[in-house]
Amino acid sequence: MGTPARERSRCVAISMTAPASSTHALAGRGIVITRPAEQADPLAQLIREQGGRSILFPVIVIRDVADETRLSALIERLETFDVAIFISPNAASRGIRAVRARRDLPDTLSMIAIGGGTARELQRQGVASVTVPPGRFDSESLLKLPQLQTVDGLHVVIFRGEGGRAVLGDTLVARGAIVEYAECYKRDRPEIDPRSLIEAWSRGEVDAIVVTSSEGLRNLHALLGDAGQRHLARTTIFVPHPRIASTARDLGLDSIVVSEPGEAGLVRAIGRHFADDR
Repeated sequence: MGTPARERSRCVAISMTAPASSTHALAGRGIVITRPAEQADPLAQLIREQGGRSILFPVIVIRDVADETRLSALIERLETFDVAIFISPNAASRGIRAVRARRDLPDTLSMIAIGGGTARELQRQGVASVTVPPGRFDSESLLKLPQLQTVDGLHVVIFRGEGGRAVLGDTLVARGAIVEYAECYKRDRPEIDPRSLIEAWSRGEVDAIVVTSSEGLRNLHALLGDAGQRHLARTTIFVPHPRIASTARDLGLDSIVVSEPGEAGLVRAIGRHFADDR
């Protein structure tokens, strides 16, 4: 599928806010947010509340799967599953919409979200009871949940994007569960012009970058090209998981801060970093 012209021409969007009081943690700081466009607003709002400027540069675009035949067939027999796990806000929004386009959610299906953002999206979609693991928002934390310890014979459906990590499903299968995947979206690298972002860097308007996935970081690195990569190497990158930090080091980047999970955790880490600088 070709990329629409409006995506090919999209440049970085810099949100304009009123001058902030110097008491704000991020007063005057330009923070690049690389999340998909539909997921950037909560983090951008928190940054603005702390006096920062949100610079939106989405490095992943979310698309529908090319063939929904397998997804549709799985949804038609959703009542045969005991547990549904959603591994991202996109899985929650697109997965529940795909279900409701075909049928009602079975009352007997236990719903588990990988983290707070995914749980909030499920609740926005009308799912009232959702289990969320404590700690990092990852498969390893999910696998520590008490209800996923003794799963012999349990039927589990994992809502995710195409080609997600295998550790969750493989571990549940090793514990005796019967696992299937409901792949309800795919991730692509957008065709986005980096010149506006590079120019903002050159003017000293970029102070930090937030990256929330390893795939997003690899896309960012590739999209920036040589000129942007030089700026990137001199900019502190804030990530919510050690796995993303490891990807950054593999790309030759070494100014990395691993935050607590979630939007609030990221903003706290950025605020502490700049407070220490002062």
